[in-house]
Amino acid sequence: MSKRGSSPNLAELERPALEMALAERGYERFRARQIFRWIYRRGVIDFDAMTDLPGGLRATLASDFTLTTPHIVARERSTDGTEKFLLRLADLRQIESVFIPDTLAMILCISTQVGCAMACAFCLTGKMGLVRNLTAGEIAGQVRVLTDSLDLRGKAFNIVLMGMGEPLHNYDETMKALRMLADEHGLALPLRRVTLSTVGLLPALERLAREPIMPNLAISLHAPTDVQRGELVPINSKYGIGDIIEACRRFPLKRRRRITFEYVLLSGVNDSPEDARKLATLLSGVKSKVNLIPLNVAAGIPFERPSDQAIDRFAKILADHQLTVSVRKSRGRDIRAACGQLIVEGQRPSPAQQLATLAFGNGVFE
Repeated sequence: MSKRGSSPNLAELERPALEMALAERGYERFRARQIFRWIYRRGVIDFDAMTDLPGGLRATLASDFTLTTPHIVARERSTDGTEKFLLRLADLRQIESVFIPDTLAMILCISTQVGCAMACAFCLTGKMGLVRNLTAGEIAGQVRVLTDSLDLRGKAFNIVLMGMGEPLHNYDETMKALRMLADEHGLALPLRRVTLSTVGLLPALERLAREPIMPNLAISLHAPTDVQRGELVPINSKYGIGDIIEACRRFPLKRRRRITFEYVLLSGVNDSPEDARKLATLLSGVKSKVNLIPLNVAAGIPFERPSDQAIDRFAKILADHQLTVSVRKSRGRDIRAACGQLIVEGQRPSPAQQLATLAFGNGVFE
C-alpha cells in the first residue's frame, strides 16, 4: 500500500488510539478490535480481505489510513537451523532480525534501532553507530513478518529484544511496541515470553521498574569492576556497576523471576578465576542468573574467544558460589547471526543523528 504522509499509519496505532480514530470517522470503537485481530492475529494487511468489516469501513481504511510493514530483502539459514532476516523499512533503511529454533522454545531476536549508540567494544552493531530509532510499528512489524514467514502464527514463541540497538535508548517506542504485541485483541503475547536486554541506562531502568507491563530483564554486564567494564562498555562511565546492581536489587520481580546478567567472555580480558570470584561477590543476594556468552569472533572485533577450559572454569566458580549459571550456545555464527554479529553495511547517520549520538556520549540525554 502506498504511504501518504498525513495519513494515520495503522502499524503505529495502539488499539485505544485506533478506537479514537475510528470514532472520529463515525465508526463503532469495537471495530478497532476486529482490525487488530486481522493485523496481528491473522497477519492480514489487505483491507479488502478483512471480511467482517463493513464495506464502507474498508473503503475508509483504504482512503484514510496506511499500513506499513517491513519487507524481507534476504533470508539466510545457518547449518544449525538459525535464520537471519534482512528487512527493509519504509524509508529504505535496513535492519536484521534472527530466528533461533530451540527444543524448548522458538525465539525471535528483534531489533529496536538501526545501529546502536552504545559502542560496546566486542559488538559489530556498535560499529555502525546510531542511524535512527525504530518506531513501535517497525519493532512490532518484525514480529508480524517473522511469524508469517516462519509459520509461527498461533504457536507459542519467545521474543528477545537483543537484536540491533539498545532498547532502553529507544524507550517509548519499545514499550509501545510491547503494548501493541501484548494487546488481548491482537497477538496477545504474554510478557513472560519477552526478554529485554540492556546495558543499564539507569534512568530508563528505573522508569521500567514502574511500568504496568513488565518484560523479563537481562543486564549486559560483561565485567565485574568499573575499570574493566569501562573499557568494554563506554556508557559505564556514566552509569557505573554499583548503581546498576542497586537498581536491580530494587527492581520489582514476580515470584520465581530473576534478572539475567549477560557476560560476554573475552580471552585474557574478563575470563580469569579472579574475575569470576569478583562477579560472584557482586551478584551476592541479587535474584539473578548468569548467562555466559563466549565471544563470537568477527573481523573488526579485537578480542578472542576463551578456551573451553577457561569457560568451564569460570562457570564452575560461579556455580560453586551458588549462582545459577548457563553457557550460551552460539547459534548462527556461519551466517553472522550470533550475539554481537548483526550489522548492516553502508548506512550512514545524518548530521543530526551524528550530533544526537555525540550528545549521548557527552551525557546530555537522560
